[in-house]
Amino acid sequence: MRLPFLRKRPPVLPAPREFPFIELRTGESSVLVVPSLGGKLAELWVAGRQWLWQSDVTPMAPGVDGASYVETADTGGWDECFPTVGACRVPSWVKGVGGTSLPDHGELWSQAPEVEVVTGPEGQTATCRWSGVRWPYAFERSVRIDRHGMVHLGYAVANQGTDRLPFLWSAHPLFPLSERTRLVLPEGTRLRAWARHGIDLGELRSEHQWPWVRAGSRACDFRSPFDVAKKYACKLFLDMREGTAVLQEGEVELAMHWDVREIPHLGLWLNKRGWTPFRSELPYLNLAVEPAIGAPDTVDDALGDWKSAAWLDPGERRTWTLRLEGRAVTPV
Repeated sequence: MRLPFLRKRPPVLPAPREFPFIELRTGESSVLVVPSLGGKLAELWVAGRQWLWQSDVTPMAPGVDGASYVETADTGGWDECFPTVGACRVPSWVKGVGGTSLPDHGELWSQAPEVEVVTGPEGQTATCRWSGVRWPYAFERSVRIDRHGMVHLGYAVANQGTDRLPFLWSAHPLFPLSERTRLVLPEGTRLRAWARHGIDLGELRSEHQWPWVRAGSRACDFRSPFDVAKKYACKLFLDMREGTAVLQEGEVELAMHWDVREIPHLGLWLNKRGWTPFRSELPYLNLAVEPAIGAPDTVDDALGDWKSAAWLDPGERRTWTLRLEGRAVTPV
């Protein structure tokens, strides 16, 4: 596939705070929400660290429905992917929405949601609300920081139509990847490799157990993703037994907690200079830790061999939550 050249970019890219924003702050924790950028969480400060990666290639700008996310909006921060992650066409047998083409990284990033900020006994809560473009649904995400500095994200989606809707949801937070990066996940968790660039991870149907993945004739330990290979990128999916994922950077860590009955999957995007959509740019050095409902990245594959797509009945409203905690690394 021919890769596009990046248009000439300005010497200084726009910063998140150059757009209208909402900042939630309690103690040393803060979250920056930018409604005009699809409700992006552009900064996440916990445990004395700004955790989110920001691109030095792609300028921040309001999204355009139907455009390529990776070419126009892959600017870093935390986006929400719904009702798909990868662009796809829904199988024709799905009643009501069969044959629909869904865009790259879903519909939410390309629209400015309605935003409500409420101050209550537990502090300020910022709620973003989106409406379906191709399908009849309402999607909502609330963000709150409690008095302990823990960040709470609450989600809800409602089917406003008359047919059942299949869907995927994935949080899409991007983080820097460094030599000090470590991933702590429940060992022995079932793992399957999806996308791969510059690395042999076996057949698409092959299964592994975290943290070990067979790469050709050797086994790779993905707890230290920087050490896996000199240059590579890949997307892994885990069927989670426990709702915890920990990202460590040196002496601090960011822990994500959730209920696996609500959020059964975890996607890992690991990019050590192995992939970029732009032929004229240096590949990225980042990773994503993505709690998800459904796997892999496209609705059609989730409805096919992976059999993991979620469904919403007409009138049904589904909710789930995430909790983010920053803390010092516990010595082993």
